[in-house]
Amino acid sequence: MADISPCSEKKIMMLDEGKTPIYEPGLDYIMNRNIKDGRLRFSTNLAAAVEHASIIFLCLPTPPNEDGSADLHHVLDVAKDIANIIKEKDINERKIIVNKSTVPVGTAEKVTKIFSDIIPDKDIFVVSNPEFLREGFAVEDSMKPERVVIGTSSQYAKDVMQNLYKPFVRSGNPILIMDEKSAEVTKYAANSFLAIKISYMNDLSAYCEKVGADIEKIRIGIGSDSRIGKRFLFAGLGYGGSCFPKDVRALIHSSEEVGVTLSLVKAAWKVNLQQQERFLKKIYSRYNGNIEGKTFAIWGLAFKPNTDDIREAPAFRVIDFFLENGAYAKVYDPEAIENTKARFRNRIIYADDPLDCLSGTDALIIVTEWNVFRNPDLQKIRELLAEPIIFDGRNLFNPDLMEQLGFEYYSIGRKDIGSV
Repeated sequence: MADISPCSEKKIMMLDEGKTPIYEPGLDYIMNRNIKDGRLRFSTNLAAAVEHASIIFLCLPTPPNEDGSADLHHVLDVAKDIANIIKEKDINERKIIVNKSTVPVGTAEKVTKIFSDIIPDKDIFVVSNPEFLREGFAVEDSMKPERVVIGTSSQYAKDVMQNLYKPFVRSGNPILIMDEKSAEVTKYAANSFLAIKISYMNDLSAYCEKVGADIEKIRIGIGSDSRIGKRFLFAGLGYGGSCFPKDVRALIHSSEEVGVTLSLVKAAWKVNLQQQERFLKKIYSRYNGNIEGKTFAIWGLAFKPNTDDIREAPAFRVIDFFLENGAYAKVYDPEAIENTKARFRNRIIYADDPLDCLSGTDALIIVTEWNVFRNPDLQKIRELLAEPIIFDGRNLFNPDLMEQLGFEYYSIGRKDIGSV
């Protein structure tokens, strides 16, 4: 049976005490309410959980291997553990095993084979049920999902899963029933399509800078078209987090395994890498290729607002760049400081608030679009910086206003306000 790490045990203890190990708006309230009402329990005892539950969700990490493929050992190992528990305890109750993790096409078949090999005489139904939660809005997306995708070839599993989700789609959002493989591809297709939208705008932003157009005005112009939609059209430093980077790579790898080249998806991946490097080149060029000894203030560490998730965070590429070139970084984020300390420790300087972050620095770098950064005291910022220079990776401010206030201002896909 898979070992339970001390870290996992610590997290379970935290959860039992009503403390969430991650930052997610509204999660602590809904978790504590359900603990109090006796609907939610936490345990490291897998056997007890298997005996108790008729529906077992596999919500396990699928990190990328070096070649970009999804590492399925967590999913497959736990499936084996569950099958062996059912065998050893001779459990005869029907069990539905739900693949909630983001997994490549064919994973449901692999999980099904594990159960059929170990316990061929038991009624086990494997379902693909991908999640579509947005970090920062996960509670809202759980309680009011835009759609529920259920992949199963079993009528019994279909009926049970539909009944499970019915209370959450009373407003009429669909429960979509399909085969297991289509459900698995749906998740990768959704994330990759959104990554393509982001990368398209980032690619276009380089063109806008060359010809003097404004990517923000273009975003509004095309986003008003209902065929395109307003979301995921913001140019910036590219996508990060736990989903888009690994899911795009996994889909590319999976497609190449069967001899198909997903050219658009590969291009999105390439553009995302180039976007961060283009931004760093802008900073480097401003200082004539020498930033040694400079101290830069960085606003934002999490890969997006309303989370403490730093996985694949663009801010880390920015920090690494500064350290590699002999510069210093002073950083602030409303939620991600502690996670960042685990990565950089005392190699960077940590600030207590946004203005404290600016003291003693040569320029401000905006990496994450937290609301607290949107309407700051710009005059105070100008006073605190050694020079009034801002590199805005999220286009938070109006270039014309920044020019009026005497800032040197560089953003994404818009005109640069040169030295004053």
